[in-house]
Amino acid sequence: MTRTVYVNGDYLPETEAKVSIFDRAFLMADGVYEVTSVLDGKLIDFAGHATRLQRSLSELDMRAPCDMDELLEIHRELVRVNDIDEGLVYLQITRGAPGDRDFVFPDPETTEPTIVLFTQNKPGLADNPAARKGLKILSIEDQRWGRRDIKTVQLLYPSMGKMKARKAGCDDAWMVEDGFVTEGTSNNAYIVKGNRIITRALSSDILHGITRAAVLRFAAEAQMEIEERNFSIAEAQEADEAFITSASAFVMPVVEIDGAVLGDGTPGMRSTRLREIYLEESRKTAI
Repeated sequence: MTRTVYVNGDYLPETEAKVSIFDRAFLMADGVYEVTSVLDGKLIDFAGHATRLQRSLSELDMRAPCDMDELLEIHRELVRVNDIDEGLVYLQITRGAPGDRDFVFPDPETTEPTIVLFTQNKPGLADNPAARKGLKILSIEDQRWGRRDIKTVQLLYPSMGKMKARKAGCDDAWMVEDGFVTEGTSNNAYIVKGNRIITRALSSDILHGITRAAVLRFAAEAQMEIEERNFSIAEAQEADEAFITSASAFVMPVVEIDGAVLGDGTPGMRSTRLREIYLEESRKTAI
């Protein structure tokens, strides 16, 4: 079935959707994006994604094409018309298409930003078999630009990282800078020691994950200790458990890092419980 997508104010069949070849996302990766999960036909943590979107736009001095209330209605309409029960809504905003290529930003008074949204139908998103099996992780050097806190469409290196992991027989990669893990290719990274969850502190080195914030809040409410600091691959390999978080993976256990098996090689008790809590609480507040 052909999806209905949203492009610059219009709901269109995906086969009719078009963006200019001069769009700056195409030519300069000059755009930001968000991905919001849908469970039971409702949006998970939309307010968090909207707030981060506004921050990304502000950091790049990019104009928002609509307010957040309008954006919510667009999300809801796409979920409705595409009959999404479990899946994702992808949103991208760019600096627009000034009509030619130039390194200098176009005048925002004369060049409208581009906004595109589309859905992805993902039946079984919450009941992902990978959560019962756990992920195998490969470490790679972090070679991205320095402003990883801005959720831009500059995703070539993370894509290369995922391909390196796949070629090595792994599920994903954790990136390492100056001897310490920054984050996964499309997720935040954590290790568990006893009742303590360890994850890198927020800075421009990592994306400020919306799921990360929720999971750490739920962990604290469940009387788990939180320690925000750097950790190395060697320390991760000695951990009791490890996991990742993202909007589409929720909480996903890690069972192997660079060939070192964690625990008995099965998803740990705390990461499994955090996934259950996250899904349960997120469904309660979905809109």
